[in-house]
Amino acid sequence: MTGVDAVRAVAEPRRREILRLVWDAELSAGEIAERFDVTFGAVSQHLKVLRDCGLVTLRQDGKKRFYRADREGMGPLADYLQSMWATKLDALAALAEAAERGEARERSE
Repeated sequence: MTGVDAVRAVAEPRRREILRLVWDAELSAGEIAERFDVTFGAVSQHLKVLRDCGLVTLRQDGKKRFYRADREGMGPLADYLQSMWATKLDALAALAEAAERGEARERSE
């Protein structure tokens, strides 16, 4: 999984809500599905996307499937978001410095 894949996965509001639900608790697929106004199949597809991206773990117990957030799997997502912020903050700092230099030039003229 790449950071971009994870960003795409969490771009969908229901997937973000699923992550919130399983952040501190392990829930069955049925327990997760009960909290949404969509079909069980739709929730199952969301869980598959999150699992494929490494954002949730699956534990099978008989016929039941239990999901929990995989905090270690969040690493690539966090790294990607951090790099995006760093790039934007660097650009903002350069813009502020350029504005300061321009203001200093105007005062000296």
